[in-house]
Amino acid sequence: MPDLTAWPAVDVLAAFRARTLSPVEYLQALLDRIEAAQPSVNALGDVYANAAMRSAEQSAHRYAGKDGGPRPLEGLPVAVKDETEVAGRRTTNGSLLWQDHVSESDDLIVERLRDAGAYVHARTLTPEFSIPFWTHSRMWGVTRNPWNPAYDVGGSSGGSAAALAAGLTPVATGSDIGGSIRMPASCCGVVGFKPPHGRIAVAGLYGRDEWSCVGHWPGRSATQRSSPTPYAARIRATPCRCDRTCGSCQRATTCPGCGSRSRPTSGTGPSQKRSRAHARARPWRCASAARSRARQYGHPPCLVRTASDAHYGHMFAADLDRATAGRTDELNPYARNWLAAIRDAAPPFLAGREAEVEIADRLGPVLAEYDALMCPAFAVPAFTAGTDHTVVPFTLDGLELDTFHDLGLTEVFNAVNRCPVLCVPAGRAASGVPIGVQIAGRTMDDPTVFRIGAALEAVRPWPLVASI
Repeated sequence: MPDLTAWPAVDVLAAFRARTLSPVEYLQALLDRIEAAQPSVNALGDVYANAAMRSAEQSAHRYAGKDGGPRPLEGLPVAVKDETEVAGRRTTNGSLLWQDHVSESDDLIVERLRDAGAYVHARTLTPEFSIPFWTHSRMWGVTRNPWNPAYDVGGSSGGSAAALAAGLTPVATGSDIGGSIRMPASCCGVVGFKPPHGRIAVAGLYGRDEWSCVGHWPGRSATQRSSPTPYAARIRATPCRCDRTCGSCQRATTCPGCGSRSRPTSGTGPSQKRSRAHARARPWRCASAARSRARQYGHPPCLVRTASDAHYGHMFAADLDRATAGRTDELNPYARNWLAAIRDAAPPFLAGREAEVEIADRLGPVLAEYDALMCPAFAVPAFTAGTDHTVVPFTLDGLELDTFHDLGLTEVFNAVNRCPVLCVPAGRAASGVPIGVQIAGRTMDDPTVFRIGAALEAVRPWPLVASI
């Protein structure tokens, strides 16, 4: 029998439509996989097996021509990050403070998924309030990398990435305010998409936060590209720009140290050298390589740090200070330590905005000339599992680095937040932990980054699910 849990979402939906696979049969395979793999990976919080089975049965009726027929995502299980509101279910944000919080309504992304015929079968784990770039908490314990359980899965959407890599879901949601979709995608060898701000609506305060977005984690880059939606049709219809059938021939420039905020500013610091080495480890070649050119892009590391510290200090941290007032003793140490540090470090709001303007002014001419910018997502493959680097210092090549500021190479694209960014697998470290590369496109030009991602997958396919 084929391993249904290793199928990409497009193949699952195609089999549903052809009536060679029942939504009930597929869900049962996922539930069996969850029972077998979840104890070792710990990617999921609450699992809604009974409710999910009822939804799968209803979808089977629709594929049989009843109840109005199937919708575009009919019968597709989706795992939703435990930060996103799901009506009637608890949303803990990975915090003991919220362990009994039950959501009254769906967030808009969940509402849209339901309207398209998908249903929620599980919640994916996140560090407390989605703060750090690792995933463990007093609430849920340690989430481990399916490719090597000694390592972490990235954060904050680490449970989503781990669930995909472990075969516990075909699609998952994530959120990204500084790299929280792309870093876990890199660590776990899956595809993560940070849409441009505004592409997927967010309600409330964070709908006004231009750095913040929610997105999908397709099992492979072709998942969204091949889905039966008008949006995906735009991607398929984009004409090839070269004389060969190569799938994609957009010009892409590379950025060896894009977004790195390590202390050295010369471009030769440990995290920058390590990220360049990872990017070079498994070079890609496509049919249109003769038409591709390379150009380096960079900016002073202090720019991104100024922009992010100002943004978090005046928005994210200020909101959490208010939400956790009087209960900080119940927080994880990393949450307390980060909140204390950002209070002291936050530059004036205006200084942060000025830094964002300069970042955009530097990046704009590059994307005016090139269709996309490619760069690493993370300066290391992954942290060790369960380590709090606000307590235990992180060192690389003998230099102590700030894990919030020196290793993530993603925040620059939250500052220029109308750029779509797709993170795809690029190779593996000696530990077996995957390494990802970001493909950043021009503002609101999602189809181009998916075309490039699909072309890379075609010439260098990657496994979708780890053997556990």
